[in-house]
Amino acid sequence: MSQKIALVTGGTGGLGTSICRELADAGFKVVAGYNSGGNHEKAKAWQEEQRKDGYEIGVAYGDVTNAESCAKCIETVESLTGGSVDVLVNNAGITRDGMFKKMSWEQWDEVLSANLDSMFHMTRLVINPMLDKGFGRVINISSVNAQKGQFGQANYSAAKAGIHGFTKALAQEVARKGVTVNTVSPGYIMTAMVAKIDQKIQDSITSTIPVGRFGKPHEIGRTVAFLADNESGYITGADFSVNGGLHMF
Repeated sequence: MSQKIALVTGGTGGLGTSICRELADAGFKVVAGYNSGGNHEKAKAWQEEQRKDGYEIGVAYGDVTNAESCAKCIETVESLTGGSVDVLVNNAGITRDGMFKKMSWEQWDEVLSANLDSMFHMTRLVINPMLDKGFGRVINISSVNAQKGQFGQANYSAAKAGIHGFTKALAQEVARKGVTVNTVSPGYIMTAMVAKIDQKIQDSITSTIPVGRFGKPHEIGRTVAFLADNESGYITGADFSVNGGLHMF
């Protein structure tokens, strides 16, 4: 059986790196999508870091807010791997926080475009080949703040909530063709970026999490790898909360 191909958008970031590695450990041929403001050297350096750790992960540039750029990203993936995408992880996203009464249109539009429009651009390019093959996994990364809301994140919470609406609708359209669509909603995860937050603030956040700690990036990666597995075909339209009990419903 040929090796299945996985594309992780935002794959060179903290969370994306762990997702890429877990998928590689699970036997997938993995490509990390990246933007990084067009910093291709940064992506190549990331790729070399992975290689030193024993991971052969491809990289493909793509601005997920731009349909034409997304199409070129998919072309790169197919060129690198020799096949079409079997597993798409829509992980790319940004924040532009601010109180709504002061929020600019640009702050709203940038977040909706990067976090929500991106899913249309990327998924639309891979869904038909998945249907033709009778197999596919679309895994969308949302957030606990989509589920409970967050002060100063009206744009981000709205975009991330929209992700699961997309998941549920698309899941119904493609279920009979062997394609599943699911959401993973992380809570507070200890990425390198989060580790730079003042310790007092970290402690304050930790006090609100029932398990008493931040999540680890690989815990999100493991959830994604589980959903990508051949044997996870009876799970679709679901939202997996990985938040240490911060929000339960």
